[in-house]
Amino acid sequence: MKTWASTRAATGGQVGLRRREPLWQRIHVDPWLLLLILVLGAVGGFVLYSGSSRSIPVLSRQGVSFAIGLGAMLVIAQFNPRFMQRWVPFAYIGGVLLLLAVLLVGTEAKGAQRWLTIPGVMRFQPSELMKLIMPMSMAWYLARRNLPPSFKYVAVGMLIILLPTVLVLKQPDLGTSLLVASAGIFVLLLAGLRWRYIIGASVLLAPAAIAMWFFVLHPYQKQRVLTFLNPESDPLGSGWNIIQSKAAIGSGGVFGKGWLQGTQSHLDFLPEGHTDFIIAVLAEEFGLVGVCLLLMVYLLVIARGFYITLQAQDSFGKLLAGSITLTFFVYVFVNIGMVSGLLPVVGVPLPLISYGGTALVTLLSGFGILMSIHTHRKWMTQG
Repeated sequence: MKTWASTRAATGGQVGLRRREPLWQRIHVDPWLLLLILVLGAVGGFVLYSGSSRSIPVLSRQGVSFAIGLGAMLVIAQFNPRFMQRWVPFAYIGGVLLLLAVLLVGTEAKGAQRWLTIPGVMRFQPSELMKLIMPMSMAWYLARRNLPPSFKYVAVGMLIILLPTVLVLKQPDLGTSLLVASAGIFVLLLAGLRWRYIIGASVLLAPAAIAMWFFVLHPYQKQRVLTFLNPESDPLGSGWNIIQSKAAIGSGGVFGKGWLQGTQSHLDFLPEGHTDFIIAVLAEEFGLVGVCLLLMVYLLVIARGFYITLQAQDSFGKLLAGSITLTFFVYVFVNIGMVSGLLPVVGVPLPLISYGGTALVTLLSGFGILMSIHTHRKWMTQG
């Protein structure tokens, strides 16, 4: 009769390893990342309730989106990264086709055509999906090449980035197009892009910005840049959002006025208090201390993402995890920068806090990819 010890010895200890394997490893979940996500979700619920003027329907819809996003995160985490890697080209083609469909038959709202509507089912933004498809596509392309990439592969990579970026820009959606482009560019940088390419791109940046100003940007986007430079030039018009946002942030002081006690948001001085400018609501009600605590949680999420990047076992995993983590950082940096008047307003939500179903599901799906890369690393080694 075989004993457990003899079976363990014959199998190289695999039986014992399976018995000691924690639950979170069996279900492919990173417990630290999940804990931080739940903390941000809870904080977002409290702030959103206040920022939406105590709207239960808004809070309920956000809760449903958060639950769907968590479900998507858990499902995606079960797939081996190599399985996802095989399907990346089809995802890229599908994403581009959806963006083309938006331009042809998309639903228009507030002067922008960014949504596709499935009658009686749902309305969603395909551009949000490209925030995940783009880094996966670039990681798929570059992981199959010798790194650092040569000029030929960098040029092809830039074409991969440029096509969906231009399609999103034509919706128009400057903020999302910048996030899509940055997600792809981060993969190039992580692949070890040579300094001469970076310097060359920097030299071309000024004429490219001038060309965008005259031929690409819409009048309202130009006005946002001018408002950023001098918001007081039109205090009752285009400068209203930034002025009221800075007033809300400053009035919170160190400890804030207390939950549900903010005046700028509840007296309707602060527009979009539950979406792009929600950090101003938090700053007014919880003060500098509340903002610093939120930033600390964000930094822990970013640090965990970089740890997963370093632990990844292949080029695809490293490039993809690093790009997702850096894109999350850009979300936080751009939103807080524009709300505080340090950057132009480009319509980037505060991750896991601002109201928005598609963006929330996309963010949580990205965390699912991170968990998949981290929890499947031993299978990657064995493969």
